[in-house]
Amino acid sequence: MDTYHHLLLAADFSEHSDRVTRRAQDLAQKYQAEISVLHVVENLPIADAAYGPVIPFDADLTDQLIEAATKRLADLADGMSIPENRRWIEVGSPKNEIVRIAKEKNVDLIVLGSHGRHGLALLLGSTAASVIHRAHCDVLAVRMRE
Repeated sequence: MDTYHHLLLAADFSEHSDRVTRRAQDLAQKYQAEISVLHVVENLPIADAAYGPVIPFDADLTDQLIEAATKRLADLADGMSIPENRRWIEVGSPKNEIVRIAKEKNVDLIVLGSHGRHGLALLLGSTAASVIHRAHCDVLAVRMRE
């Protein structure tokens, strides 16, 4: 088996994401690989006149989400000694952005969490399943405890 040289941790900041982070750190140490971290902020504009004057029409929370994500990512990356040039915040679909960044940055292993969805959620597709099927490199989907 080839060794891994560059791992990408796709951080979602969920309550069980520590397990995914530890797995990525363990693999990076085992393979003496560099590790990078990515968080994708989904663009969530609110544009519904039904809410009336409570929420401004066409309000966009993306800037606030990016600001909060940047702080959380900095805390995570500082704790893992990941330099700023290997920390990325992207806006868009996590399914697309994880695959795109992994390819652009020559990642050879993506590590992300899998919620193990069943039923309707499984039929609609999860981020982990989409990344596994579309990535150019290996993907480790770490089962997250519910």
